[in-house]
Amino acid sequence: MRRATAAPADPGLAELAPDQRLRRLELTVTRRLNGLLHGQYRGLLPGPGSEPAGSREYRPGEDEVRRMDWAVTARTAVPHVRQVDADRELTTWLLVDGSASMEFGTAELDKRELAVAAVAAVGFLTAGVGNRLGAQVLRADGVRRFPARSGRTHLLALLRALLAAPRVTAPPDRPGRGPTVRPPDLADGLDALRRIANRRGLVVVVSDFLDGLPDEPGEAAPWERTMRRLAVRHQVLAIEVTDPRELELPDVGLITLVDPETGRHREVSTSDRRLRERYAEAAAAQREQVHQAMRRSGATHLPLRTDGDWSADIVRHVHAQRRLAAAPSGQPRGGAA
Repeated sequence: MRRATAAPADPGLAELAPDQRLRRLELTVTRRLNGLLHGQYRGLLPGPGSEPAGSREYRPGEDEVRRMDWAVTARTAVPHVRQVDADRELTTWLLVDGSASMEFGTAELDKRELAVAAVAAVGFLTAGVGNRLGAQVLRADGVRRFPARSGRTHLLALLRALLAAPRVTAPPDRPGRGPTVRPPDLADGLDALRRIANRRGLVVVVSDFLDGLPDEPGEAAPWERTMRRLAVRHQVLAIEVTDPRELELPDVGLITLVDPETGRHREVSTSDRRLRERYAEAAAAQREQVHQAMRRSGATHLPLRTDGDWSADIVRHVHAQRRLAAAPSGQPRGGAA
């Protein structure tokens, strides 16, 4: 069950007109991330490109098996991997979760506003001559598509559309009656993105990743398989958006929990210490389930919280990725951040 819905903690921000919010967001991104915006081809996730550049011997524990050069390996009887040069032009595809659960927030931002901030950061960090940005936005009425184009005007149009999109409200609580039309879920969006992202590039998924999580921790989420297939060809960055109240409940007495996807209601007493503990344990297990799915899929993980400094978190993440990419070949490389 998803977490309780709540109004944004900063109504002043939510009440701003889309253009005012866009200007504030652009100023925040350009000021806080200014040091990362230098360098024409230094992207959000530095790493291998797609142009062949010969082969070298395989280094156990460092190289990925999927980059094995089997022809050279067979000819020399020594394991080799393909080397590639970074692409001079980057195509970035965004998948943005606009489902009802993203309307939740109890801090300075709600999850939807934090998702827009993440999109802005990705857009500015991957901007460059010839670089293109495309997006697909999951909404209750279907998938809205933005073709891959370059330029600041295109990025601002995408952000303006995200900010101006109508709010998604939970359906009435009618037991036994589901929605007549199933809205697209994360697995649908990833599959559609895989079909159009033909050229090797960067894929960024912005979501709370709660869609279809199985009850059993050992089972795979429905979106995991498609994300793994995307990661074979592309660099995949999974930006996980969470709110503190999705992780623990405060002691505030009787509250009503609402599933934003189905509209189901349930009253609980947060004065019950054992209930709060069970809630925190279940929430921690759920997030660990998401993290394991990302690790298995080969995606790089960037967690953002509505009560955190999202721009500082992005700066730390990018610096960590660049240090990882610049590490000497003899040093072990870490997994998803």
